[in-house]
Amino acid sequence: MVFHIYVGSYTNEIYTLAFDPDVPSLTLVSTLTVGFHPSWLTRHPKDASVVFAGLEQADGKIAAVKFDDKGHGTLLGSVSSGGGSPCTLVATDSELLIGNYETGTFAAIPLSPEAPHLNESGLALLSFSGTGPNKERQEGSHLHQVVIHPDHQELLIPDLGADKTWRLAKDGGGRWSSKGHVQYKAGSGPRHIAFYNDVLYTLLELTSELSAHQFPSLPAEPKLLASVPTMSNFPGLPSELGMLAAEILIPPPNATYPTPYLYVSNRNDPSPEGDVIAIFSVADPAKLAPAAEVRSGLNHLRGMVLGGEHDKYLVAGGVFGGGVKVFLRTDGGKGLKELASVDLKAPTAFLWA
Repeated sequence: MVFHIYVGSYTNEIYTLAFDPDVPSLTLVSTLTVGFHPSWLTRHPKDASVVFAGLEQADGKIAAVKFDDKGHGTLLGSVSSGGGSPCTLVATDSELLIGNYETGTFAAIPLSPEAPHLNESGLALLSFSGTGPNKERQEGSHLHQVVIHPDHQELLIPDLGADKTWRLAKDGGGRWSSKGHVQYKAGSGPRHIAFYNDVLYTLLELTSELSAHQFPSLPAEPKLLASVPTMSNFPGLPSELGMLAAEILIPPPNATYPTPYLYVSNRNDPSPEGDVIAIFSVADPAKLAPAAEVRSGLNHLRGMVLGGEHDKYLVAGGVFGGGVKVFLRTDGGKGLKELASVDLKAPTAFLWA
Protein backbone atom coordinates (compact mmCIF):
# COMPACT_ATOMS: atom_id res chain seq x y z
CA MET A 1 0.00 0.00 0.00
CA VAL A 2 1.27 3.49 -0.89
CA PHE A 3 0.51 6.31 1.56
CA HIS A 4 0.16 9.98 0.72
CA ILE A 5 1.61 12.43 3.25
CA TYR A 6 0.79 16.15 3.06
CA VAL A 7 3.60 18.42 4.24
CA GLY A 8 3.30 21.98 5.56
CA SER A 9 6.39 24.16 5.35
CA TYR A 10 8.19 27.41 5.99
CA THR A 11 7.98 28.12 2.25
CA ASN A 12 4.89 29.12 0.26
CA GLU A 13 4.04 25.51 -0.58
CA ILE A 14 2.22 22.43 0.63
CA TYR A 15 3.86 19.26 -0.65
CA THR A 16 2.41 15.80 -1.23
CA LEU A 17 4.73 12.84 -0.69
CA ALA A 18 4.17 9.20 -1.61
CA PHE A 19 5.51 6.65 0.90
CA ASP A 20 5.78 3.03 -0.25
CA PRO A 21 6.83 0.86 2.70
CA ASP A 22 7.39 -2.19 0.48
CA VAL A 23 10.31 -0.62 -1.42
CA PRO A 24 10.73 1.40 0.88
CA SER A 25 10.68 4.83 -0.79
CA LEU A 26 9.57 8.41 -0.22
CA THR A 27 8.97 10.59 -3.28
CA LEU A 28 7.57 14.03 -4.09
CA VAL A 29 4.20 13.80 -5.89
CA SER A 30 3.09 17.42 -6.14
CA THR A 31 3.70 20.97 -4.95
CA LEU A 32 0.94 23.53 -4.41
CA THR A 33 1.56 27.24 -3.75
CA VAL A 34 -0.92 28.48 -1.11
CA GLY A 35 0.72 31.52 0.54
CA PHE A 36 3.31 32.49 3.14
CA HIS A 37 4.43 29.72 5.54
CA PRO A 38 1.62 27.12 5.62
CA SER A 39 3.22 25.73 8.76
CA TRP A 40 0.36 23.70 10.26
CA LEU A 41 -2.20 21.41 8.61
CA THR A 42 -5.44 19.87 9.84
CA ARG A 43 -8.11 17.84 8.08
CA HIS A 44 -11.78 18.74 7.60
CA PRO A 45 -13.74 16.54 10.06
CA LYS A 46 -16.24 15.28 7.47
CA ASP A 47 -14.38 15.47 4.16
CA ALA A 48 -10.93 13.92 4.34
CA SER A 49 -10.00 15.40 0.97
CA VAL A 50 -10.16 18.95 2.38
CA VAL A 51 -7.23 20.25 4.42
CA PHE A 52 -6.91 23.58 6.25
CA ALA A 53 -3.51 25.29 6.51
CA GLY A 54 -2.50 28.15 8.78
CA LEU A 55 -0.52 30.81 6.89
CA GLU A 56 1.91 32.03 9.53
CA GLN A 57 2.03 35.72 8.56
CA ALA A 58 1.30 39.02 10.31
CA ASP A 59 -2.23 39.19 8.89
CA GLY A 60 -2.96 35.55 9.53
CA LYS A 61 -4.91 33.51 7.01
CA ILE A 62 -6.41 30.05 6.85
CA ALA A 63 -6.18 28.42 3.42
CA ALA A 64 -8.47 25.56 2.37
CA VAL A 65 -7.13 22.97 -0.06
CA LYS A 66 -8.89 20.03 -1.73
CA PHE A 67 -6.79 17.01 -2.74
CA ASP A 68 -7.65 14.39 -5.34
CA ASP A 69 -6.90 10.68 -4.96
CA LYS A 70 -3.49 11.16 -6.61
CA GLY A 71 -2.42 13.74 -4.02
CA HIS A 72 -2.73 16.81 -6.22
CA GLY A 73 -4.25 19.82 -4.46
CA THR A 74 -6.43 22.75 -5.50
CA LEU A 75 -6.60 25.96 -3.47
CA LEU A 76 -10.27 26.64 -2.60
CA GLY A 77 -9.71 30.03 -0.97
CA SER A 78 -8.68 31.62 2.31
CA VAL A 79 -10.15 33.55 5.24
CA SER A 80 -8.75 35.58 8.14
CA SER A 81 -7.39 33.66 11.13
CA GLY A 82 -8.45 36.44 13.50
CA GLY A 83 -4.87 37.32 14.46
CA GLY A 84 -1.20 37.16 13.57
CA SER A 85 0.83 34.03 12.77
CA PRO A 86 -1.66 31.17 13.16
CA CYS A 87 0.59 28.23 14.06
CA THR A 88 -1.96 25.65 15.23
CA LEU A 89 -5.35 24.42 14.05
CA VAL A 90 -7.83 21.72 15.01
CA ALA A 91 -11.27 21.04 13.52
CA THR A 92 -14.31 19.81 15.43
CA ASP A 93 -17.57 18.68 13.82
CA SER A 94 -18.80 22.27 13.66
CA GLU A 95 -15.86 24.69 13.77
CA LEU A 96 -12.19 25.29 13.12
CA LEU A 97 -10.22 26.30 16.23
CA ILE A 98 -7.12 28.46 15.75
CA GLY A 99 -4.25 29.62 17.93
CA ASN A 100 -2.60 32.81 16.68
CA TYR A 101 0.95 32.82 18.00
CA GLU A 102 1.99 36.43 17.45
CA THR A 103 -1.13 38.16 18.78
CA GLY A 104 -2.12 35.68 21.49
CA THR A 105 -5.65 35.41 20.12
CA PHE A 106 -7.79 32.29 19.90
CA ALA A 107 -10.34 32.11 17.10
CA ALA A 108 -13.26 29.81 16.34
CA ILE A 109 -14.69 29.82 12.81
CA PRO A 110 -17.89 27.89 11.97
CA LEU A 111 -17.55 25.32 9.22
CA SER A 112 -19.55 25.83 6.05
CA PRO A 113 -20.74 23.39 3.36
CA GLU A 114 -19.58 25.82 0.66
CA ALA A 115 -15.93 26.26 -0.33
CA PRO A 116 -13.67 27.31 1.33
CA HIS A 117 -15.78 25.58 4.01
CA LEU A 118 -15.29 28.36 6.58
CA ASN A 119 -17.90 30.97 7.54
CA GLU A 120 -15.67 33.98 8.19
CA SER A 121 -18.63 36.15 9.26
CA GLY A 122 -19.15 33.89 12.27
CA LEU A 123 -15.57 34.21 13.55
CA ALA A 124 -15.39 34.51 17.37
CA LEU A 125 -12.28 35.74 19.19
CA LEU A 126 -10.82 35.36 22.66
CA SER A 127 -7.65 37.25 23.59
CA PHE A 128 -5.06 36.17 26.15
CA SER A 129 -2.51 38.27 27.99
CA GLY A 130 0.56 37.10 29.84
CA THR A 131 4.32 37.50 30.09
CA GLY A 132 7.34 35.59 31.34
CA PRO A 133 10.95 36.29 32.33
CA ASN A 134 12.38 35.51 28.87
CA LYS A 135 12.28 39.02 27.40
CA GLU A 136 12.86 37.87 23.82
CA ARG A 137 10.23 35.13 23.71
CA GLN A 138 7.77 35.98 26.50
CA GLU A 139 6.91 39.66 26.03
CA GLY A 140 3.27 38.63 25.53
CA SER A 141 0.98 35.63 25.16
CA HIS A 142 1.98 33.24 22.35
CA LEU A 143 -0.55 30.48 21.75
CA HIS A 144 1.25 27.42 20.39
CA GLN A 145 -1.35 24.65 20.18
CA VAL A 146 -5.09 24.01 20.45
CA VAL A 147 -6.07 20.55 21.71
CA ILE A 148 -9.45 19.02 22.49
CA HIS A 149 -9.26 16.77 25.54
CA PRO A 150 -10.10 13.20 24.47
CA ASP A 151 -12.59 12.67 27.33
CA HIS A 152 -13.46 16.01 28.96
CA GLN A 153 -15.54 18.70 27.26
CA GLU A 154 -12.50 20.94 27.42
CA LEU A 155 -10.10 22.77 25.11
CA LEU A 156 -6.48 23.29 26.13
CA ILE A 157 -4.15 25.97 24.75
CA PRO A 158 -0.44 26.02 25.69
CA ASP A 159 0.72 29.64 25.93
CA LEU A 160 4.50 29.85 25.56
CA GLY A 161 4.58 33.52 26.53
CA ALA A 162 2.60 33.22 29.76
CA ASP A 163 3.98 29.90 31.09
CA LYS A 164 0.42 28.56 31.21
CA THR A 165 -1.85 26.11 29.45
CA TRP A 166 -5.29 27.69 29.33
CA ARG A 167 -8.34 25.53 30.03
CA LEU A 168 -11.46 26.48 28.06
CA ALA A 169 -15.03 25.21 28.06
CA LYS A 170 -18.16 26.37 26.28
CA ASP A 171 -20.50 28.74 28.09
CA GLY A 172 -24.27 28.79 27.90
CA GLY A 173 -24.14 30.68 24.62
CA GLY A 174 -21.95 28.08 22.96
CA ARG A 175 -18.81 30.22 22.99
CA TRP A 176 -15.45 29.12 24.33
CA SER A 177 -14.41 30.87 27.55
CA SER A 178 -11.46 30.53 29.91
CA LYS A 179 -12.16 28.43 33.00
CA GLY A 180 -8.68 28.06 34.47
CA HIS A 181 -5.12 27.16 33.61
CA VAL A 182 -2.16 24.89 34.29
CA GLN A 183 0.79 26.83 35.70
CA TYR A 184 4.41 25.99 34.84
CA LYS A 185 7.67 27.29 36.26
CA ALA A 186 8.70 30.76 35.11
CA GLY A 187 10.48 30.88 31.77
CA SER A 188 9.75 27.29 30.76
CA GLY A 189 7.52 28.13 27.77
CA PRO A 190 4.89 25.39 27.27
CA ARG A 191 4.67 24.51 23.57
CA HIS A 192 2.76 21.26 22.93
CA ILE A 193 0.81 18.78 25.05
CA ALA A 194 -0.44 15.18 24.95
CA PHE A 195 -2.64 13.00 27.17
CA TYR A 196 -2.55 9.44 28.43
CA ASN A 197 -4.51 7.88 31.31
CA ASP A 198 -5.68 11.18 32.87
CA VAL A 199 -2.15 12.58 32.80
CA LEU A 200 -1.27 15.77 30.94
CA TYR A 201 2.23 15.71 29.41
CA THR A 202 3.68 19.08 28.41
CA LEU A 203 6.70 19.87 26.28
CA LEU A 204 8.41 22.98 27.67
CA GLU A 205 10.22 24.58 24.73
CA LEU A 206 12.38 27.23 26.39
CA THR A 207 13.92 24.92 29.00
CA SER A 208 13.78 21.66 26.97
CA GLU A 209 11.86 19.82 29.65
CA LEU A 210 8.96 17.38 29.80
CA SER A 211 6.42 17.65 32.60
CA ALA A 212 3.57 15.40 33.76
CA HIS A 213 0.46 16.56 35.63
CA GLN A 214 -2.40 14.55 37.07
CA PHE A 215 -5.28 16.09 35.16
CA PRO A 216 -8.81 15.98 36.64
CA SER A 217 -11.92 17.48 35.08
CA LEU A 218 -12.82 21.11 35.68
CA PRO A 219 -13.04 22.76 38.13
CA ALA A 220 -10.44 20.60 39.91
CA GLU A 221 -6.84 21.70 39.48
CA PRO A 222 -3.99 19.60 38.07
CA LYS A 223 -1.14 18.29 40.22
CA LEU A 224 2.50 18.24 39.08
CA LEU A 225 3.93 14.69 39.11
CA ALA A 226 7.33 15.09 37.45
CA SER A 227 9.52 17.29 35.28
CA VAL A 228 12.58 15.93 33.44
CA PRO A 229 14.95 17.05 30.64
CA THR A 230 13.96 16.08 27.09
CA MET A 231 17.44 14.55 26.55
CA SER A 232 19.79 12.65 28.82
CA ASN A 233 22.92 14.60 27.87
CA PHE A 234 22.89 18.10 26.42
CA PRO A 235 26.19 19.33 24.95
CA GLY A 236 25.75 22.50 27.00
CA LEU A 237 22.97 24.63 28.41
CA PRO A 238 19.99 24.22 26.04
CA SER A 239 19.11 27.90 26.38
CA GLU A 240 22.59 29.01 25.35
CA LEU A 241 22.75 26.54 22.45
CA GLY A 242 19.27 27.45 21.22
CA MET A 243 18.23 23.82 21.64
CA LEU A 244 14.45 23.89 21.78
CA ALA A 245 12.09 20.97 22.28
CA ALA A 246 9.39 20.92 19.60
CA GLU A 247 6.91 18.03 19.36
CA ILE A 248 5.35 15.44 21.67
CA LEU A 249 3.39 12.32 20.66
CA ILE A 250 1.75 9.52 22.66
CA PRO A 251 0.12 6.95 20.36
CA PRO A 252 -2.57 4.84 22.07
CA PRO A 253 -1.63 1.19 22.67
CA ASN A 254 -2.75 -1.36 20.08
CA ALA A 255 -2.21 -5.00 19.11
CA THR A 256 1.16 -4.28 17.50
CA TYR A 257 2.37 -1.87 20.18
CA PRO A 258 0.67 -2.84 23.48
CA THR A 259 3.07 -0.78 25.62
CA PRO A 260 2.64 3.01 25.37
CA TYR A 261 5.66 5.21 24.75
CA LEU A 262 6.03 8.97 24.51
CA TYR A 263 8.06 10.55 21.68
CA VAL A 264 9.71 13.97 21.97
CA SER A 265 11.63 15.89 19.32
CA ASN A 266 14.53 18.22 20.07
CA ARG A 267 15.94 20.95 17.79
CA ASN A 268 19.28 22.52 16.88
CA ASP A 269 21.62 19.84 18.22
CA PRO A 270 25.18 20.65 17.07
CA SER A 271 25.93 16.95 16.50
CA PRO A 272 26.58 15.97 12.85
CA GLU A 273 24.18 13.06 13.47
CA GLY A 274 21.32 15.51 13.81
CA ASP A 275 18.59 16.14 16.34
CA VAL A 276 17.47 13.57 18.90
CA ILE A 277 14.07 11.92 19.09
CA ALA A 278 13.76 10.90 22.74
CA ILE A 279 11.48 8.01 23.73
CA PHE A 280 10.05 7.82 27.25
CA SER A 281 8.17 5.17 29.17
CA VAL A 282 4.90 6.42 30.65
CA ALA A 283 4.33 3.35 32.83
CA ASP A 284 4.96 5.53 35.87
CA PRO A 285 4.28 9.22 35.06
CA ALA A 286 5.89 10.27 38.34
CA LYS A 287 9.24 9.01 37.04
CA LEU A 288 9.14 9.59 33.24
CA ALA A 289 11.91 7.11 32.57
CA PRO A 290 13.87 7.54 29.30
CA ALA A 291 13.70 4.38 27.18
CA ALA A 292 15.84 5.33 24.17
CA GLU A 293 17.25 8.21 22.14
CA VAL A 294 17.50 8.12 18.36
CA ARG A 295 19.65 10.42 16.23
CA SER A 296 17.42 11.52 13.37
CA GLY A 297 19.88 13.02 10.89
CA LEU A 298 17.56 16.06 10.78
CA ASN A 299 18.47 19.66 11.59
CA HIS A 300 15.85 21.72 13.47
CA LEU A 301 13.38 18.87 13.83
CA ARG A 302 10.16 20.83 14.24
CA GLY A 303 7.31 18.47 13.39
CA MET A 304 6.63 14.73 13.47
CA VAL A 305 3.47 12.62 13.16
CA LEU A 306 2.62 8.92 13.46
CA GLY A 307 0.70 7.10 10.74
CA GLY A 308 -0.01 3.86 8.92
CA GLU A 309 -1.69 0.77 10.33
CA HIS A 310 -1.34 0.72 14.13
CA ASP A 311 0.78 3.88 13.88
CA LYS A 312 3.73 1.82 12.63
CA TYR A 313 5.49 4.77 11.03
CA LEU A 314 6.79 8.11 12.23
CA VAL A 315 7.38 10.91 9.72
CA ALA A 316 9.61 13.84 10.71
CA GLY A 317 11.31 16.76 9.00
CA GLY A 318 14.25 19.11 9.44
CA VAL A 319 13.54 22.78 8.70
CA PHE A 320 17.25 23.57 8.31
CA GLY A 321 18.39 20.30 6.76
CA GLY A 322 17.86 16.59 6.31
CA GLY A 323 14.57 16.83 4.41
CA VAL A 324 11.77 14.46 5.42
CA LYS A 325 12.27 10.95 6.81
CA VAL A 326 9.96 8.06 7.62
CA PHE A 327 10.92 5.75 10.49
CA LEU A 328 9.53 2.36 11.50
CA ARG A 329 8.70 1.89 15.16
CA THR A 330 10.73 -1.10 16.39
CA ASP A 331 11.26 -3.07 19.61
CA GLY A 332 7.62 -2.66 20.61
CA GLY A 333 7.79 1.10 20.06
CA LYS A 334 10.98 1.63 22.05
CA GLY A 335 13.09 2.14 18.94
CA LEU A 336 13.03 3.78 15.50
CA LYS A 337 14.55 2.57 12.23
CA GLU A 338 14.91 4.90 9.24
CA LEU A 339 13.13 3.51 6.17
CA ALA A 340 13.08 6.28 3.56
CA SER A 341 13.87 9.95 3.02
CA VAL A 342 13.45 12.74 0.51
CA ASP A 343 15.09 16.14 0.20
CA LEU A 344 12.50 18.85 0.85
CA LYS A 345 12.80 22.50 1.83
CA ALA A 346 11.79 23.62 5.34
CA PRO A 347 9.15 20.98 6.28
CA THR A 348 7.21 21.82 9.44
CA ALA A 349 4.03 19.72 9.70
CA PHE A 350 2.54 16.49 8.34
CA LEU A 351 -0.80 14.81 7.65
CA TRP A 352 -1.22 11.18 6.62
CA ALA A 353 -3.87 11.05 3.87
